Amino acid sequence: MSPDHPPGLDLDRLRGLLDRERPGLVTGPLSGRLIEGGRSNLTYAVSDGTARWVVRRPPLGHVLATAHDMKREHRVISALHPTDVPVPRPVLLCEDEDVLGSPFYVMEFVEGTPYRTAEQLAPLGPERTRAAVLNLVDTLVGLHAVDPAEAGLGDFGRPDGFLDRQLRRWAKQLDASRNRDLAGIDELHATLGRELPDSPSPTVVHGDYRLDNVLIGGENDEIRAVLDWEMSTLGDPLTDLGLLVMYSSPLGMPDSPVSTTAQAPGHPASAELIERYAARSGRDVSAVAWYTAFAWFKLAVILEGIHYRYTLGQTVGRGFDRIGDLVPVFIEHGLTTLQEG
Repeated sequence: MSPDHPPGLDLDRLRGLLDRERPGLVTGPLSGRLIEGGRSNLTYAVSDGTARWVVRRPPLGHVLATAHDMKREHRVISALHPTDVPVPRPVLLCEDEDVLGSPFYVMEFVEGTPYRTAEQLAPLGPERTRAAVLNLVDTLVGLHAVDPAEAGLGDFGRPDGFLDRQLRRWAKQLDASRNRDLAGIDELHATLGRELPDSPSPTVVHGDYRLDNVLIGGENDEIRAVLDWEMSTLGDPLTDLGLLVMYSSPLGMPDSPVSTTAQAPGHPASAELIERYAARSGRDVSAVAWYTAFAWFKLAVILEGIHYRYTLGQTVGRGFDRIGDLVPVFIEHGLTTLQEG
């Protein structure tokens, strides 16, 4: 396929659909490119030479439809778009697999930068970096302030027993890829289970909230869009905070294939992020260590799954050979977080 016709994106079929469903939207021949950096669902930028849109679809040859639910993603951004939460404007959901080979949706293209590493943040300088990360916290507070029922998301998940289900889900994921001894991971899981906190009132949860899942732009480096809603649900809002804290903590592992943004000059310390969230949301965050430790556990399981697929020769690209070395680091961070409270 040429760069303008990437795999998984049939531009002629897409144009035909848009002309039928959104007459007049497209005014010229379509071109498209795959947006690099996605870890799961495929994301394409599409243009008619004047306007731009984004197409989201499951990976090629995907098996578990529930893990790549386009209808779910489209539903949550459609519900949140009228609120103060910055999300791209939805354009179209297509569940007809004859068009692109799987369900997909189209949304507006939002100009902005996803900052994935401390090195990418460094050119902003300390003051702009600090402001961007604090804006990330404020946007999370705004998301968690949305009333799910008022937004039409009252049945978007099952908040009762949310944390217990999450723990069981990720333990099951671990068992599915367990092919080596991982010192401490069973202890981490068991301790999390024993110390399960009481959840606050449920909110819309993003599920993968971090700096590189938002687009930052404009003169004031505002958050222009929150992306990648594939793990969103109704549940415990502090799971989002714990994940954000984890991604804002130093790994202590130079040249890691998975990085956090903590070392960027001006990046606020985790304690400041927690305090800001508590002050602006009014929520009790005294159990945040549990949520952060759970985030370390969850990422350890995800990375172990990637490592397992690498050992089977099922991954392609650079850096996969070093993922396995990261897993014990994440386990140790999780245990230490629980011990230090």
